[in-house]
Amino acid sequence: MSGKGGAVAPPAAIGFIGLGQMGIPMAQQLLRAGFEVKAFDAAEAARANFQAATGTAAVESAAAACRDVAAVITMLPDGKIVRDVLCGAGEGALAAADPGTIVIDMSSSSPIDTRALAAALEPRGFALVDAPVSGGVKRALDGSLAIMAGGETGTVERVRPLLSAMGAAVFATGPLGSGHAMKALNNYVSAAGLVAAAEAILVGRRFGLDPETIVDVLNASTGRNNSTEKKMKQQVLSGDFASGFSLALMTKDLHTAAGIARDAGIAAPLAQVCEDLWAEADTKLGAGADHTEIYRFLAGLQGGDGEAS
Repeated sequence: MSGKGGAVAPPAAIGFIGLGQMGIPMAQQLLRAGFEVKAFDAAEAARANFQAATGTAAVESAAAACRDVAAVITMLPDGKIVRDVLCGAGEGALAAADPGTIVIDMSSSSPIDTRALAAALEPRGFALVDAPVSGGVKRALDGSLAIMAGGETGTVERVRPLLSAMGAAVFATGPLGSGHAMKALNNYVSAAGLVAAAEAILVGRRFGLDPETIVDVLNASTGRNNSTEKKMKQQVLSGDFASGFSLALMTKDLHTAAGIARDAGIAAPLAQVCEDLWAEADTKLGAGADHTEIYRFLAGLQGGDGEAS
């Protein structure tokens, strides 16, 4: 089969499980690169959306996505769901895969879950790479994601052509689980920057500063970060709150990042504050909230109504 034993490159067949806001454009990049993609999602609407976006029909099951492929990509909410799909209900979807198939978990999973999955897959002849992404829907659409790949060096290099079809930068982060650890730590820094920018706007507005001026000054000064550049005007001040990444998923990643620090015996007081703050916001704002709505939560702490303007 194409890809077995060597680099996984076009026209190799790839299984892709998880066709959400990120999964569909990522799978679409693989198709554009010349890969054959066997895509599946448990939701009928997601499968229909994939066909509408790509002109390619999804397969009928997760097992079908794993059959006769060089690699299987998962893009699911967390590592426990990944393991349930691949290994649950008896042998799971990977029962249909050939030994030697590479599993690439691109979900935002816990490093602990990743290593547990590897322990379950290794005796069955499947190698695992954890390769979460950063950049959101916009960068998934243009194939410019940042991808953090953990795993055995040779295996990571074999799938590099595949990952490069979806991302502009592919970083080999080290042993298995390191990709998911790096993703959680990245999102911790991102979340902290978003809270700092939101608080600066709330404080500045109360003082009498114009919110757009605050953002402009931050972006021309040392306070500039991804949130000031990409989120404050576009999502927060506009009132759109539609970045495509949920507050619940950010909260999960913060829990992972803070847990890594605790497990390592490292004091990380700001990470703990962020973990608690985002967890409280998640509880208050509820399911479906975009992560940029942390601004609404912070505004509510001041007695405000959470509106951006």
